[in-house]
Amino acid sequence: MKPTLLFTAFLSLLCTCVSAQSLIRGQVQDAEGLAVPFANVALYLQQDSSLVKVETTDESGLFRITGVADATYDLVVSYLGAPDLRKPGLQLSGQAIDLGVLAMAPNAVELAEATVTATRALVEIKPDRTVFNVQGTINAVGDNGLDLLRKAPGVTVDNNDNINVLSRSGVLVYVDGKRLPLAGEDLSNYLRSLTAEQIDRIDIITNPGAKYEAEGNAGIIDIRLKKAENEGANGTISTTASQGRYAQANANLTGNYRNQSFNAFGTLAYGHRQFYNEFAFESFQNGLFLDETNVFKNTSTNPSFRFGTDFFLSPAHTIGFLVTGQENIGEGDSYSNIDIYTVATGLSTPDSLLRARTLGKGDRRQQTYNLNYRFDGGKGKSLNVDLDYGNFRNDNVRDQPNSYLSPDGNEVISVFNNYFDTPTDIEITTAKLDYEQGIGTGNFSTGLKFSKVGTKNTFLFYNVDAANVRTLNNDRSNKFDYDENVYAAYLNYAGKLNEKLNFSAGLRAEVTDAMGVLTPFRVDLQEPPVELNYISFFPSAGLTYTLDAQKGNTVALNYGRRINRPDYNILNPFRNQISQLSYEKGNPFLSPEIVDNVELGYTLAYRYNFKLAYSRTSNQITRLLGPDEVDPRAGFIGWDNLAVQTNYSFNAALPFTVTPKWNAFVNISGGYIDNQADYGDGVTIDVQAFTYSIFSQQTFNLPKGFTAEVSGYFAGPGVWGGVFVYKTSGSLNLGLQKQFFNKQLNVKISGNDLLYTTGWRGSSEFNGLVSSGGGNWDSRRATLSLSYNFGNQKVKSRRRDTGLGDEARRAGGE
Repeated sequence: MKPTLLFTAFLSLLCTCVSAQSLIRGQVQDAEGLAVPFANVALYLQQDSSLVKVETTDESGLFRITGVADATYDLVVSYLGAPDLRKPGLQLSGQAIDLGVLAMAPNAVELAEATVTATRALVEIKPDRTVFNVQGTINAVGDNGLDLLRKAPGVTVDNNDNINVLSRSGVLVYVDGKRLPLAGEDLSNYLRSLTAEQIDRIDIITNPGAKYEAEGNAGIIDIRLKKAENEGANGTISTTASQGRYAQANANLTGNYRNQSFNAFGTLAYGHRQFYNEFAFESFQNGLFLDETNVFKNTSTNPSFRFGTDFFLSPAHTIGFLVTGQENIGEGDSYSNIDIYTVATGLSTPDSLLRARTLGKGDRRQQTYNLNYRFDGGKGKSLNVDLDYGNFRNDNVRDQPNSYLSPDGNEVISVFNNYFDTPTDIEITTAKLDYEQGIGTGNFSTGLKFSKVGTKNTFLFYNVDAANVRTLNNDRSNKFDYDENVYAAYLNYAGKLNEKLNFSAGLRAEVTDAMGVLTPFRVDLQEPPVELNYISFFPSAGLTYTLDAQKGNTVALNYGRRINRPDYNILNPFRNQISQLSYEKGNPFLSPEIVDNVELGYTLAYRYNFKLAYSRTSNQITRLLGPDEVDPRAGFIGWDNLAVQTNYSFNAALPFTVTPKWNAFVNISGGYIDNQADYGDGVTIDVQAFTYSIFSQQTFNLPKGFTAEVSGYFAGPGVWGGVFVYKTSGSLNLGLQKQFFNKQLNVKISGNDLLYTTGWRGSSEFNGLVSSGGGNWDSRRATLSLSYNFGNQKVKSRRRDTGLGDEARRAGGE
């Protein structure tokens, strides 16, 4: 697929002629009649309150707004320290309007001439994060949390659902400031169960400061769920139906009640989905050629709830409770076909055929509990305390018959039937305290955190005979317990050196005390426990320099060191059989990664943002594909540390207002990755790749209140893990939206991945195994969504961060 396929509509529409345009001018003065320089003058379309254009006054307080089409507008003048001045109902019809002198009020006087609601930009660049605003975007309809991350600027998701930011792996996923203690398949399933209708925005923090957990090489992705505002009661009910190869549907009910002393909020959700995943590989190893195809079909249901209360004891003291729960009940049916050839005798006829079918059932349950206390003392002084407990249970059973057939497929040579029972229990307890205090020209913050994680993994491997009688295989069954305590403390100060130069500096220290114990069912296979005891220091610093305050041009330089500890399940040396000739296993001797990140950012005219980044990771934890040491036909997925990964990256976020009814956003990312490792005996990794991606979304305000969106991305080649070099992919999406009943009912339809080009393909070479292949999933879909808001839509529940899940992303193996 070529990039031009994604942007042909965009380029052709650029050539469309713009209708006759009008002029608005005036002068802004303060209450004493003095000119107000550099005030913001914003023009909103009265029909839907969408932002059309923003200008600033000059040194004489004068402004001119040109290039706007004929329509009725609301004008808003804003300036720091003064209330907004509003001029509603400006009707333009090809003429010039001189508003004369606009006098701003001296203090916060409420002006009720008009109520103007601005439409948020799709992407906002803030000093410490990139904000991807999901709520209201049509092409997010029917998506789940994982699909939305594929569209987020600077974010990629590989064929194994691993999430990368700025070409860096090891990102942590939060929900409303609370870290998710999930990883691998568990994290992917959770994100898929989180619907786009539940999500307000996604914050991407590529270089977190000392206040944040040091875990996560690529930083933090914080998924913020929808909230509401002010006093009263409200609610939203929504439902979405989606059709690809298989159907999917979900329903959500959200409610909120708030008064001066109490706030209660809750969400109930239920989803049902069927989906498939398919991939094929061709591999050369040990003089053999393996032609492998795999097809997976899964069905799952996802009930979930979220309930919280806040008690406002006084203007300064708040105490809150939060409980969440989710269950993912699924059944899977997969087929694996492997044709085996001997290279020396030619590839015209296989030597044998392996046919494996896996029937699985899984039940993932999680509950989290949070107790929060917050004190706001004014003048920058605050204290926040969180106590959290979470329990995560994963029950999974799989029945896997393997049959070797003759080359013509007519004769069964041998049969190996296996049965797996692999429950996992994870308990997490955390306590966190954060204190902030204004000192001098800046803000000082400090905090403590303790987390205790206990994970119990049981792996039961059964041999199944012809009569379907299961016999426990003690050679292949074991238990793996992993306990980890982390003690953390941090100091941070952010202040101003002068009117143009701001700075921040922090230091975080973490002590890790962990032990992994493997208990095999055969005593002679017992291995000594793996103990980890170490202290790590994580400095961070940042400088922001304002080149031109009037024009909105700034430069920012940031540095941070971070750590990425291995996920719990990939420490477990289980041999998890995918088929008779394919398996995966963990590595209990993995070392944590340490990464140093440097980022240089430039903001032009408040809206165009550019970033250069460099990172160097020692002991990069990576997934490797290699041949089995015993069976020459078998291959496995394992984990090891790379010596060094070096990453250079670039990102540009560019919003445009093409016409008053046409807004565009373009995000361009690029990078260079260099992976290096030497495991001895000639087993090395020396892989480099340039990678790039382009994402664009065009939004059109159509007649009769319709809104249309055209979006898409094109991603160039890159590297997944240590050695898998992938090729290009992309997607084209269309959407249409219409609101009814005073905007209470919102109807959206969308089509995603219309050209069916989101799939992946690539190749790898490691330790004598040369493999190439590709895959697809159910990404081409048509979706209809209905949502209805009732009650007071200005009710707001308190947004708070919790401390649960210090080891997010790590509770399941990747």
